[in-house]
Amino acid sequence: MGRRVVPLTLDNLQDLPRRCRSCVFWELDPVSGEAAVKAGTSALEKESWISAVLLDWGSCGRVVYVDDVSVGFVLYAPPAYVPRSAAFPTSPLSPDAVQLMTAFVVPGYQGQGLGRVMVQTVAKDLLRRGFKAIEAFGDARWKEPACILPADHLLAVGFKTVRAHPSHPRLRLDLRSTLSWKEDVEMALDRLLGAVQKEPALRPL
Repeated sequence: MGRRVVPLTLDNLQDLPRRCRSCVFWELDPVSGEAAVKAGTSALEKESWISAVLLDWGSCGRVVYVDDVSVGFVLYAPPAYVPRSAAFPTSPLSPDAVQLMTAFVVPGYQGQGLGRVMVQTVAKDLLRRGFKAIEAFGDARWKEPACILPADHLLAVGFKTVRAHPSHPRLRLDLRSTLSWKEDVEMALDRLLGAVQKEPALRPL
């Protein structure tokens, strides 16, 4: 089984799950996001966002392939590029952190270490670029697939709560720790990325 993890670009954006290609939950503020969905322009907005971030900041995602089939992805960027982050009650993120926006591993490929490989790749990328941590807004009441990662699963893979909230706590992971995770944490990470979405049912808002 050949596996590879490559940066997300406009060239492989089409390899993301169909609904994820046009999801702008994180990329636009709530009002603009709703307008894009109603106008049917969310896919174009997604492409425009990725293009702008690539040009201005650099790589903002990773796609994992197994035997040339896309089976997962992770998306991340500094909060300045993530308008939706400002809408959360536990914002803003720490100035030394990059936001883990969302991630996904296709059912049938979970439990194979792909999630760990993706996030370790992201960690190494961000460490090279001078960042110290990844932060994420968790969903403490997660019940079904959505754009926000379950808080319980983030905690299970080593994130620590830096600002508590009954619905959307903000959590943080020291990037250096990702390079020396123990096996149980690696397995938990796979469960995290596998549990996010079965068929991505991403909320437009």
